[in-house]
Amino acid sequence: MDDFTAFREIPATTLAESLGRAQVMDIGIRPLWTPVPRIAGPAFTVRCPPGDNLMLHAAIYRAAPGSVIVVESGDLDYALAGGNVCAVAQRRGVAGFVLDGLIRDLGEIRENGFPVFARGIIPIPGTKGAAGPLNTPVRCGGVTVAPGDIVVADEEGVVAVPAARAAEILAVAQAKLAKEAAESLSDWEAAHRAKVDKALAGLGFTG
Repeated sequence: MDDFTAFREIPATTLAESLGRAQVMDIGIRPLWTPVPRIAGPAFTVRCPPGDNLMLHAAIYRAAPGSVIVVESGDLDYALAGGNVCAVAQRRGVAGFVLDGLIRDLGEIRENGFPVFARGIIPIPGTKGAAGPLNTPVRCGGVTVAPGDIVVADEEGVVAVPAARAAEILAVAQAKLAKEAAESLSDWEAAHRAKVDKALAGLGFTG
């Protein structure tokens, strides 16, 4: 099992606890249809200026199978992609899109089952007049994502695991999940209550 496959078994919530707030995208980056499958893969990064989507459309032919295409845009006036672009990306093996921007043709995308995490939908497409480099660090949802970072996205949110910390974070997350699986709800409740009571006592609460 490669690291990317292994990360598909780890919820975003578990990873977020190990990574901290800086690696968790803001709440505006959300699944545009549900229930969405969890995706995990190396980031293929793209930067699109407002109103233009050329480089995302170029990226679907250049990203390796299993990649998550991550786009910096912030444009809330024009769609970065539509149904056909998503269908071609899916056919070429792209795991999904994480876009700091908008899409269109949501019905088609949902019907095809292609995972898209973005800020929303709008019916008007962008233009194709601005070229720029691919696979450079980008900002998406308030998080800096470098090419090759592992992006994990599910219904709980989107996290970016720095490539240099992937093995460490995976091991910590797997250990946490194993511990949780071995713990009954009664065990968890007892430990949780003790923790809460200790915190309250430390603050002088006596109610």
